[in-house]
Amino acid sequence: MKVLVLNSGSSSQKSCLYELGASLPDSPPAPLWETKIEWHDGSATLHVRTRSGKGRDEQLKQARRSETIAQLLQALVSGETKVLAQLSEIDVVGHRVVNGGREFTSPTLITSEVTAAIEKMAIFAPLHNRAELEGIAQIEKLCGPVPQVAVFDTGFHAGLPDAAAVYPGPYDWLQRGIRKFGFHGINHQYCAGRAAELLGRNLADLKLVTCHLGNGCSLAAILGGVSIDTTMGFTPLDGLMMGTRSGSVDPGILTYLLQQGHLDGEMLDDILNAQSGLLGISGVSSDMREIEAAIKQGNQRAKLAFDIFVHRLRSGIGSMIAALNGIDVLVFTAGIGENSPEIRDAACAKFGFLGLTLDPTKNSSAHPDQDISRPGSAVCVLVVRAQEDWAIARDCWELASASIRGREDAS
Repeated sequence: MKVLVLNSGSSSQKSCLYELGASLPDSPPAPLWETKIEWHDGSATLHVRTRSGKGRDEQLKQARRSETIAQLLQALVSGETKVLAQLSEIDVVGHRVVNGGREFTSPTLITSEVTAAIEKMAIFAPLHNRAELEGIAQIEKLCGPVPQVAVFDTGFHAGLPDAAAVYPGPYDWLQRGIRKFGFHGINHQYCAGRAAELLGRNLADLKLVTCHLGNGCSLAAILGGVSIDTTMGFTPLDGLMMGTRSGSVDPGILTYLLQQGHLDGEMLDDILNAQSGLLGISGVSSDMREIEAAIKQGNQRAKLAFDIFVHRLRSGIGSMIAALNGIDVLVFTAGIGENSPEIRDAACAKFGFLGLTLDPTKNSSAHPDQDISRPGSAVCVLVVRAQEDWAIARDCWELASASIRGREDAS
C-alpha cells in the first residue's frame, strides 16, 4: 500500500510517501520519498529527497500553494526523484488537520461533510485549516478519486476533563464552543506510544509528560495513554513561550493596550503570534540554536530569552506532573527537544527532588529514541524523534486495511 502524507502548515508544506506491506513495521520506516516546500517573501523553495539518496532543491516560480502542490506531486512521477510511474499508484492520502473541534476525535475518511466541518473550524485556526483544505482540493483535482483521510491535531486532546478544558469565564463561552482544544496531539500521542515501546512497558500503566518543543511548543500530561491536560488552549497561542508566540500572558496587558489606544485587535494578534517569544525577547532569532550561539557571544537579551523559556518550561512540566499525581517518563521531542542538550539539562535540573537524574554524557550526545537518564533514576527521560508524518501514514494504513477487511467480510 502506497500512502502519501500531506502536512500543510501556514508557511511550509511537507509531504512523504510510504510503501507499506500487509503488516506495520515495529519501528518507523524511512519514507520512500519526501519533500518540503518553504514559502518566503513571495517565492517558494522545493526540497525533494528519495530513500535511495537522490534529491533536488529548486526555487519555484509559482509561489501559490495550489501551484506548488502540483509541482510537488510532479516530482513523484518525473525527473531524478521519480518513484512512481503515475499518481494513480497512490492508494490513500493522509492530511494533518490542525483543528477538528470536538466533532472529530479519530482519523476520518474525508467526505464533503467532513470538508465542510473543517472549513467551519477554520475560524479557530485560519492559517492552518484553510491550507489543509487547499491540499485536500488539490489532491482531488490532480489524483482523482483516491481515498483521503484527515488526522486531527486536536483529536488526542478531545477527551480532556472539563476541569482542564473549560475556561473560567462566563459559562456562555463554553456554550459558544470556546474551550481548550489542545494541539500537537498527533505527535504527543505518537511519542507516548513510542516511549512505552522503547522502555518495554505497558502504556496503560504509565504517567508521561511529553514536551513538544519546536517553533511551536506544548506539553501534555498523558495517563495510561490518554491526554488529561495540555498547555495549548483554544488556539495554539496559549501555554509555553515559543519561537515567535508569546504563550500565556496576563490578559490585563492586552486590555490595557487596547484601552490606551496603542493597538487594535489585528495588531495585537500580530504581536502575540509573530513578534513575541524567543524572537521578541532576544531580538536575535526565533531559532534556539541562534539564541544559544548569541549567549556564547555574551548577548544578554538572548540569555534572558533562554532563561524565560526554561522557567516557563519547568513551570509547565510541574503543572503536568501535578495533574498526573506523579511521573514515570519525561519525553523531549521536536526541533528544540531533540537537538538542545542545554534545554533538556536546564529543564530537568529542578526535578532532582523527584529522583530524576540525567546522564550528562548521554544528554550531550543524545540521538533520537534514546533514554538519557542515569541508571536508577526514578523518572525515565527520553529523547523521541517527532514522527507526525509516520503517525499519519500509520493511521491511514489502519483505516484503509479495516475498510478492505470489511469489504472482504461482506463478500
